Amino acid sequence: MKLFTIFFILPVSLASFDRFKHWFSEFKNKSINAFESTIVAKMYDQWIENDKFIQIHNMKNLSFTLGHNQFSAMNVDEYSEYLGFTYLEKNDSPKRSSLFYYMNSDEVPPSVDWVNSGAVTPVKDQGQCGSCWSFSTTGALEGIYSIVNKKLVSFSEQQLVDCDILRNGGKDHGCNGGLMDNAFSWIGKNDGLCSEADYPYVSGTTMDKGTCQTKCKNVENSIIIDFVDVQPSSDDAMMKALSKQPVSIAIQADQREFQLYKSGVFTGECGSKLDHGVLAVGYGTLNGINYYKVKNSWSTAWGDNGFILLGRGKEYNKGDGQCGMLLQGSFPII
Repeated sequence: MKLFTIFFILPVSLASFDRFKHWFSEFKNKSINAFESTIVAKMYDQWIENDKFIQIHNMKNLSFTLGHNQFSAMNVDEYSEYLGFTYLEKNDSPKRSSLFYYMNSDEVPPSVDWVNSGAVTPVKDQGQCGSCWSFSTTGALEGIYSIVNKKLVSFSEQQLVDCDILRNGGKDHGCNGGLMDNAFSWIGKNDGLCSEADYPYVSGTTMDKGTCQTKCKNVENSIIIDFVDVQPSSDDAMMKALSKQPVSIAIQADQREFQLYKSGVFTGECGSKLDHGVLAVGYGTLNGINYYKVKNSWSTAWGDNGFILLGRGKEYNKGDGQCGMLLQGSFPII
């Protein structure tokens, strides 16, 4: 291919070059012109750097592995543009129920997996839009809707991206970030949410919100009547909530190991400066390490088919959870 002729003048391993060509053919950005060789050369340099990082990490035989994905040719700053959670201090957060809904529930089971229980839709892809908050929101609604109505429905992220904005009585910012609790509140005011089929997601390619459409019909019984905080910094509270339904959570996801995560229980460096909304769908233990199972919105190409196992226990971030996941958990009531 003409696209790769530039690299034959570079002192690189042919094996690495072949692997990059294979990666590029699978994940290449279709907007890149085949003759924009300087862009591809820059991508290759970053890919090689990440490839070395992956190989060195995997040689350590830690609890998790790294691997190539759609972010392999991005540096951390470029990758961070795919995040989109709007962090608010506690005093600035929307008003929520003060009583934790499940705190007095029975003892929790040793493991929970809402994917296996059929309450989680297939992994979706937010694309080049900071709309993670909308995917976390719909995931939580899909979960409780399936549990209550015995029917799994994929709800519309695009409706939230387009319509949950200031002029429509909302508080979120489309591809520029948002907050799951704001979206829960908006769905309640909107008397529910449309299905993905009736209002499909397009902002991953347009990279912007669209005009709010009012032609679709909200799914019956999808009105959120309330939403509840999970007691922060408490594994017990999070596990009790997860024993009843999937939970929206926020995490810090701008770390390089998270960017390139592939499998296993993620126990790597990860802070608590929340910047990404995801969905907790269960918990358990793998090879003696406790974890939370989390659904992301970066397609099945990332992580373990779109999921990540985050380490569970008081040792993570001084009790705030791995990647800060115990700080702002919440779930809807329908």
